[in-house]
Amino acid sequence: MEIVSWNVNGLRACIRNGFLSWLEKENPDIACLQELKLSEKPDITFKNYLTYWNISKRKGYSGVGVLTKTKPLKVIDKLGKEFDDEGRLLCLRFRDFWLVNAYFPNAGRGLPRLDFKLRFNREIEKLIKKLEKEAPVIITGDFNVAREEIDIANPKQNVKNAGFTPEEREWMNSFLEKGFIDTFRYFHKEGGNYTWWTYRFHARERNIGWRIDYFVVSKKLIRRVKDSIILKDVKGSDHCPIKLIYES
Repeated sequence: MEIVSWNVNGLRACIRNGFLSWLEKENPDIACLQELKLSEKPDITFKNYLTYWNISKRKGYSGVGVLTKTKPLKVIDKLGKEFDDEGRLLCLRFRDFWLVNAYFPNAGRGLPRLDFKLRFNREIEKLIKKLEKEAPVIITGDFNVAREEIDIANPKQNVKNAGFTPEEREWMNSFLEKGFIDTFRYFHKEGGNYTWWTYRFHARERNIGWRIDYFVVSKKLIRRVKDSIILKDVKGSDHCPIKLIYES
């Protein structure tokens, strides 16, 4: 089984940039998408896939979607009143696991939403632990945090910036310590591997980026994970897709 995840930074824009041909070529079993920026569910047909959407009530903002070849047993798209209007969560129960597709809030320039993000983090952690009582969990999406210095090109210059604050990194590492594994780092120890680059300063060409998109799994699932890959050469967004190869 192959699962991909991609912050598309606007689904319609990504489609114009080749998303559909990429999807057909990649042919994953499941595709998790974040930052759809849609005002309503898309009227697009995705051949061979069932589609599930959680659209933000704010037009052109946030939103997540899942394309899957296998029908889930159950779907959850609620986290709490404070967060649900932003369309940041889809949880799908499959036979052997729960899949959580999440678009974590950005704390923002000057950190105006840091407290909001930390509350979101706490609530999604509670939900994941609840889901884990039923089945192991695969969590994917844009976490909007580079958790270690190795995950960012310029760590010292970004300590007080959104996505690399001590509070965000502390939560992420604390969450992992509670029985979860960052799959990419499990398989790949080297630096220079990023999933997001600003459009400015030719950052992608120079590989000045951040690793903020993840596949995280319950510890008991790691024996089934064969690899976790960053598809760094795939264009169409300021993020690149990531892929989990899983033995079902």
